Amino acid sequence: MNSDSQRRAAIRVTLCAAVVVALAMGIRHSFGLFMHEGSVALGDSRTAFSLAIALQNLLWGLMQPGVGMLADRFGQRLIAVGGGLLYVGGLTVAAAFAGAVAINLGLGLLVGLGLSATAFVVALGAVARIVPVSRRGLAFGLVTAAGSFGMFGMVPVAQALLSVGDWRSALFLLAGLAMVISLVALGFPGPPRRNAAVPGLRLGEALRQAASHRGYWLLNGGFFVCGFHVAFIATHLPAFLQDSGLTTATATAALALIGLFNMVGSLAFGMLGDRVSKPRLLSSLYAARVLVIVVFLLVPLTTVNTLLFAAVIGFLWLGTIPLTSGLVAQIFGPAYMGTLFGIVFLSHQLGSFSGAWLGGFAFDLTGSYDAVWLLAIALGVLATLLHLPISDRPVRGLHPAA
Repeated sequence: MNSDSQRRAAIRVTLCAAVVVALAMGIRHSFGLFMHEGSVALGDSRTAFSLAIALQNLLWGLMQPGVGMLADRFGQRLIAVGGGLLYVGGLTVAAAFAGAVAINLGLGLLVGLGLSATAFVVALGAVARIVPVSRRGLAFGLVTAAGSFGMFGMVPVAQALLSVGDWRSALFLLAGLAMVISLVALGFPGPPRRNAAVPGLRLGEALRQAASHRGYWLLNGGFFVCGFHVAFIATHLPAFLQDSGLTTATATAALALIGLFNMVGSLAFGMLGDRVSKPRLLSSLYAARVLVIVVFLLVPLTTVNTLLFAAVIGFLWLGTIPLTSGLVAQIFGPAYMGTLFGIVFLSHQLGSFSGAWLGGFAFDLTGSYDAVWLLAIALGVLATLLHLPISDRPVRGLHPAA
């Protein structure tokens, strides 16, 4: 393949990955708007609705190593097309059937499985296979920013659907939109030639190298914190604001602003990751999150302060993804990035499960989100410290020959 063909292929795959992630993340980001109506339909229990979102995050994470392994073996196209169909099925089940079982089966199990095959691990794995190393941070940032654009764009769409119908009809319409994921995923790469650029490399060797690398485990710990932060805020911020007397419109605008400013942050951190130390950037990002949350909790809870918080936390929202995935590819190479980043993403989703579920559990237990906000601050301090000692030097024997 000549350089022009490679460039066109890289652009095509990056654009397809951007659209797939935008839809998968955008639809998922809107689920917090369903908290009030969904909880009423489930007997006014936020724990029950929160459990479905928590299960979604947990299954999304638990499946990532296996899904990444399948994508490394069979190609990202097959996996993402199937994941899109599962996503559609999950939204349809949640909309069509009543009760907590249907919500947990649809929004929990099926959407969780669909997300595992359509979100960042598979999409960034497709990009890593075809985009040159010198442009990989930028491409990862673009795909992550597209996910943010989906978050920004889909929240008003979901709110509009809720305003003209009930929450079940809104889920049906979102299911129709999710069909686009499978269609666009047809542009992903098919099965790869097995490690032609790294002769003799086997999955077991890559896993052994990662398991013996201290930085890999520190990345796992830091990404757990990221998952806790984003799942807790995305799932419970609308209810937290409404409980405090702010309007539904403010809650919707806050979620949309998180998505909007995340576009800028993801792209900025992706580009910076090509130029400066990714571990230092990650440490700085988590420290900034801690500061922003502390200030938000200390100042009066007004509409203006809420929107300022949403904008700043949005800038810091998923800038961790191009940096963390970029570190995995930088240290361990692209051949088994799907598997190795899938394991790291599992840690992220364990944090997401904890943040989504603990938010609802703490509220039902105490009538307040205060304890979870304080835990989010403590975890942010921990993540700041975890990334400082990580070495970003490539591991010998896992990278293609120059």
